[in-house]
Amino acid sequence: QVQLVESGGGLVQPGGSLRLSCAASGRIDSINVIGWYRQAPGRQRELVAEITGVGSTNYADSVKGRFTISGDTAKNTVDLQMNSLKPEDTAVYYCHAELRRLVTSRWTDYWGQGTQVTVSS
Repeated sequence: QVQLVESGGGLVQPGGSLRLSCAASGRIDSINVIGWYRQAPGRQRELVAEITGVGSTNYADSVKGRFTISGDTAKNTVDLQMNSLKPEDTAVYYCHAELRRLVTSRWTDYWGQGTQVTVSS
């Protein structure tokens, strides 16, 4: 019943910016952590940034100072502002959330379908 819907991906030139958004829908009790992972061809999926339900954040070293994650708990959304983009940022970006539905007490992982980010001239 819960789904994560991503938006904002696209093609951008090096040095440009993109803003990714993820909205969690369904009957959600609480979100423990929500954030973004990415996977480039031939590489393992890696954490980009995440934010916890209490507001703490965690960033990959490669994006610190360039990316900013923010969440709106009232709307169950999370955004990733990506500035100073580099070609090595090219990947499929996936929204991820660890949350608890109203109908269960279990913590469960959910993934979005992914959105392509391409940084190229």
